[in-house]
Amino acid sequence: MSKKIKRALISVTDKSGLEEFARGLAQRGIEIIASGGTAAAVSKAGIDVIEISDLTGFPECMDGRVKTLHPKIHGGILADREKDSHLEQAETLGIGLIDLVAVNLYRFREAAADPKLDEKGKIEQIDIGGPTLIRSAAKNYHSVAIVVDPEDYSRILDELDAENGETTLDTRRTLASKAFHHTASYDAAISGFFDSIEHPDGLPEEKITVYRRSRSLRYGENPHQQAALYISASPEGCFTDFVQHQGKELSFNNIQDMWAAFLLGKDLGPGSCSILKHMNPCGAAKGADPLENFIRARKTDPLSAFGSIICVNDIVDGELAEATKSGFVEVVLARGFTEGALDTLKKKKNLRLITVPETEWNRDVSGWTSREAGDMMLLQKRDIGFPELDNLEVVTSRKPDEEEMKAMILAWKVVKHIKSNGIVICDSAGTIGVGAGQMSRVDSCRIAVDKARRADMMIEGGSAGSDAFFPFPDGVEYLVEAGVKNIIQPGGSIRDEEVIAAADKLGITMVITGTRHFRH
Repeated sequence: MSKKIKRALISVTDKSGLEEFARGLAQRGIEIIASGGTAAAVSKAGIDVIEISDLTGFPECMDGRVKTLHPKIHGGILADREKDSHLEQAETLGIGLIDLVAVNLYRFREAAADPKLDEKGKIEQIDIGGPTLIRSAAKNYHSVAIVVDPEDYSRILDELDAENGETTLDTRRTLASKAFHHTASYDAAISGFFDSIEHPDGLPEEKITVYRRSRSLRYGENPHQQAALYISASPEGCFTDFVQHQGKELSFNNIQDMWAAFLLGKDLGPGSCSILKHMNPCGAAKGADPLENFIRARKTDPLSAFGSIICVNDIVDGELAEATKSGFVEVVLARGFTEGALDTLKKKKNLRLITVPETEWNRDVSGWTSREAGDMMLLQKRDIGFPELDNLEVVTSRKPDEEEMKAMILAWKVVKHIKSNGIVICDSAGTIGVGAGQMSRVDSCRIAVDKARRADMMIEGGSAGSDAFFPFPDGVEYLVEAGVKNIIQPGGSIRDEEVIAAADKLGITMVITGTRHFRH
């Protein structure tokens, strides 16, 4: 049976491209039906249009809440053209068939985020007729074309010309799929709004989150894995608006490293530089100028810095840009680049240069983070900030001086970003040695010391941070034997007294935070 488009219904909030689309339909001999605001816009453009209320014989009512919910509308959309009984009923009931429906919805997401609207005002922006029209047309895609995106208008007009006034089944199926995603995303925004009211703890019975594909990636963690980048339909911040100034396409691993580097850069604060590899910091520094910070951060572990990402919570100038050119770097992420820096680094065409919007560096990024495990999703509050630093407890006889405390706090901030078990040795200017991801804490201590020695870093008098408690004194003893004089750790072991006694006997400072920062 012919699927020729003879009659179209249009009801859109987003009127971009509406005039051109309606005119294109009219020029192809298609009758147009439209709801109030849309009908007015089409009529104003000098295009013939039938208002829905004239078609149904029933006016829009209740402030426009009821306008398209009528058998003459939904019967015309839902009638199966391949069933004679449907067509006979439509004729008997005086229901004209509708072959194309173009609808987009009230802007609920924007309303929900508008602080000037109260709850009732936000609820008023929940579209009822629109989703019903979309679902009716999408269900009957064998007979009806549903268009929810103005970007598809030209495609429809081109196909009508190519297919003698018809749309193909493949096109209608594709549009139906897009339509159901559209309404699902819309309902997710509404359910999320109610979740924010009914579940202030952020843990509803069902978690519905919509992500939209932003770009395909060459591959995932490994070349044999397909991958893509998806972005939340309702992002909390603007990290996703990062700008790539030059370089190769970002990879799956690059994007993970960028986010990890950004979070560390925020924790260290303005004027810091950190170097990460596989989401693990391998060097960090703060307090000097940007160039000195970079030199110090890379000195901690120059071997691991090969193929790394550099995060500069500052502006990269020409001098710093020149220094980063030595050695292989994947990404430089910063608050900004001077023109001189961009000129210097453009010679390394594959090097990815990334800036993150200024507002994101200053934004509170507390919120939720998730991880999939098979068919399960784990959801938790993001580990943000260091409120425990206001209540540090020195539990040994030896007390730290100002520089030693500064070094311990730096080690504590960096070790939060280390894969557990994590140990970081610092002085007040930057990292000395990093031990990450070991099954035993004492092995992480050994690695931190070994890396410091291989980089010819001065451990004597250094300060170490541990992301979780020391289960035995052995890790403390190993660090002290290497020259560490101060240790900051959360405590909480059943052997805390034994560990603290060992620290006292060895004549070092130990500070307890009471808070653990595992990164499992």
